[in-house]
Amino acid sequence: MLDFPKPPFENQRQLTPPGRDADMDPRPDYGEAHYKGSGRLAGRKAIITGGDSGIGKAVALAYAREGADVLVSYYDEHDDAQEACRLVESAGRKAVRMAGDVKDPRHCRAIVERAVAEFGGIDILVNNAAHQKTFADPEDISDEEWEVTFATNVHAMFYLVKAALPHMKAGSSIINTTSVNADSPSPHLLAYATTKGAIQNFTGGLAQMLAERDIRVNCVAPGPVWTPLIPATMPMEKVRDFGKQVPMKRPGQPCELAPVYVMLASSEASYVSGATVAVTGGKPII
Repeated sequence: MLDFPKPPFENQRQLTPPGRDADMDPRPDYGEAHYKGSGRLAGRKAIITGGDSGIGKAVALAYAREGADVLVSYYDEHDDAQEACRLVESAGRKAVRMAGDVKDPRHCRAIVERAVAEFGGIDILVNNAAHQKTFADPEDISDEEWEVTFATNVHAMFYLVKAALPHMKAGSSIINTTSVNADSPSPHLLAYATTKGAIQNFTGGLAQMLAERDIRVNCVAPGPVWTPLIPATMPMEKVRDFGKQVPMKRPGQPCELAPVYVMLASSEASYVSGATVAVTGGKPII
């Protein structure tokens, strides 16, 4: 059994979201030393947004070790994205890096065009990129902050799905990252939690629309996960005790999320669509 770190953590703060792996203590566990693939995604072609670090990076590693080629979409964290692609290539699969802002629908279309050009198609779309910030009161949330949160977390998901669908055949899979906040919203994450509820609803509706095309749509609802976004968006005192509030008394590591994304992308989940899979350290979702 793996022994994952528990709070309290060292005091740490990153000034610019979405944050960097190198500045975290402890460093997140992406499964480098222990994830073993078994060919469950052999020959598949995947797009992962927010694939440079956090959950997306762990999913990129797992997908590659399961036999998939991966396009890593990210904002501007070039070092982290390069390392994510190195992990993909070390598994013998093709990795493509693509920096840019998913708030821009033109960039979302460009991501899909690049994946089709590099891989010849798309079998898996993981909508994982996210933006969050904490606020004590609604009046503290600027109009711009509200719009940025929705544009990153919700609008980009729609742009990517719409662009990718013409290139996805029967048996393909769309996986969206929602959150425990969709069902149990944190008051200090009002904008973020609201988008996560929208993602869950979007997933359920889209799954019904695409069922006749045999394209499955599901979402994963993480609880607290130790990623660079945490010290980049939360007060230091919350980072120090991050994850302590769930029954397991610790945050999840990105590698603990990746197997769920593998399962949902694989043919083993052929009758799973419209589902929300909770990975929350023991905290129930309603």
